[in-house]
Amino acid sequence: MNPIGLVFDSQFCETGLVPPVPVTAGRLASLLLAQLDGSPLERPAYASLATAVRTLAVDGRLGQDVRLPSERDLSTAMGLSRTTVTRAYAELIADGWARAQQGAGTFLRIPGSVGHAASPLVPLDGVEVDLTAAAVSCVPGTSALIERAMADLPALLRGKGYQPVGLPRLREVIAERYTRRGLPTTPDQVVVTSGAMSAIAVVLRAQVRRGDRVAVETPTYASVLGAVPAAGARVVALPAGPRSVWDADAVRATVRASTPSLAYLIPDFHNPTGELMTDEARAGTAAALRAGGTLALVDESLVDLRLDPGPMPLPFGVHSPEAFAVGSVSKPLWGGVRVGWVRCPTTQVAAVQAARLTLDIGASALDQLVAAEFLAHPDELLGLRLEALRTMRTAWLDALAAVAPTWDVREPTGGLALWVGLPERVAPELAAAAATRGVGLAVGTQFTSDGSARERVRLPLTATLEDVDAVARLLVTAYDEVVTRGTAATRRPFPLIA
Repeated sequence: MNPIGLVFDSQFCETGLVPPVPVTAGRLASLLLAQLDGSPLERPAYASLATAVRTLAVDGRLGQDVRLPSERDLSTAMGLSRTTVTRAYAELIADGWARAQQGAGTFLRIPGSVGHAASPLVPLDGVEVDLTAAAVSCVPGTSALIERAMADLPALLRGKGYQPVGLPRLREVIAERYTRRGLPTTPDQVVVTSGAMSAIAVVLRAQVRRGDRVAVETPTYASVLGAVPAAGARVVALPAGPRSVWDADAVRATVRASTPSLAYLIPDFHNPTGELMTDEARAGTAAALRAGGTLALVDESLVDLRLDPGPMPLPFGVHSPEAFAVGSVSKPLWGGVRVGWVRCPTTQVAAVQAARLTLDIGASALDQLVAAEFLAHPDELLGLRLEALRTMRTAWLDALAAVAPTWDVREPTGGLALWVGLPERVAPELAAAAATRGVGLAVGTQFTSDGSARERVRLPLTATLEDVDAVARLLVTAYDEVVTRGTAATRRPFPLIA
C-alpha cells in the first residue's frame, strides 16, 4: 500500500525518478483564481480553463507530469460544473498537454519538455522551432581546429589523463588572456572545470554555507536560480536600476539589508538583456559590494561576443581584486566542448581547488586540448561566430519591426539574444500558445527569482531558422490570440529590464 497516495507509473520506475506530488484541488483552484485575477472564465468556459492550466504549466507553477485533481474535486473547488472540468481535461489531452492513465488519473504534460523538466532552458526535443536555449552550433573550421589540437594528444597519452586543476598549457593561455585585458593573472590562479556552470558550482561550494544568501541580478542567467538553492543558499534579488540592469545604490541597499556572502554578476553582454556594464558602474558596484563584505562571482562567459566595434571596459576584477571570475569556450566556440574555468583571487586558490575535487577529478583532457588551441588562436572561428550572430540579429530586428511595431525590441551590442518587451504582461500565456504551434519560447519569468518580467521574452540569435519572418509572424499571431481571449493583464509602460 502506498502511504502517501502517490501513483508510481512505469516511466518513473524505469528512470529512477521520484514522481511529483499531485496538486490538490484546493491548491490548483487557488492558482487558477489568481491567474484569472478575479475575472470570470471566458466562454466557452472549458476552453478558458484549459488555457489557464497551460499558462500555469509554462509559468513554472505546475510541474511536468504532476497529477491533476479529479474532475469532481476540481469542479467543487472552482464552483464549476463537472462537465466543464471534464471537457477542459479532454482538451488538454487532445492538444498534447496532458495524458490520461486508466485508474491513476490525468497527468500534466508540457510539450517539448520531456527530459528537461528541471532545467527548461536547455535545447528541447519535440518542437519544430526551439527558441528556449541560446546555444551555439559549430562554425566552419571547427573540425580543422580539433584536428590541430589532437597533435598534442600523444604526449598526454603517456600520462594518467587526470588533471584536477587543468592542463598547464590551457591554464597558461587563460592567464595570458586576463593579463592582456588588464587583469594580471598567473596560471596558478586558474582552475579548469567542465563548463561555466561547473565553475559556478565550484565557487558556490567553496564560498557558500547552508543558510547563506547569494545576491543575483534581476533578471539573470536562469540556471543560477537553481544552482544557488542547490548549494544550500537563498537567492536575494538585486533590483534593476531605472535605465540599466545595474544600480550601485540598489546594490548598496540590498547588501546592507540582506548581507549576502556572494553576489553573482554578468557584466559582459548580460544574459538575457545583452547589456554591457560600464567602467563607472563596475567601480561603483565593486565598491558597494566591498563595503558590505560581499564577494563577487563574475560570469564572463559572453565577454568575447561583442557584435559592434568599440572598446571593452576593464574586467570587473580590476575594480574588485577579491572577485572570482568564471568563463568558458561553450559560447564563442561550441557547447560540446565542455571546458570552463575559475580565475581565483590568490588567497582563495586553495579553497577553490579543494572544492573542485569534491565534484570530479578533472575536465576532459581532449576537450582541454581543443579549448587551448581555440583560445590561443581564436580570431578566425570567433570572427565567423560573430558574423553569424550579427546576421541573425539583423534578421530578427527587421522581422519584428515589420510585424510587431509595438513590441519593445532593442538592439544589443553583444551577447546571444534579444530581450523583447510585449505591450501586455502575457509572456507565459504567449509561450503556451506558441507551444501549441510547435515553437518553444523562453519567457521573462524564467530569468527572475520573483516571477517578474511577465512582459518579456528572450529570442536567441543562435537559432538556425530558414524563415525568421515566418516565425515572427507566428509569434505575433499567438500573441494576438492571447490578448483577444482577454487573458492579458493590465497594460503598463515598458521598463528597461523587468
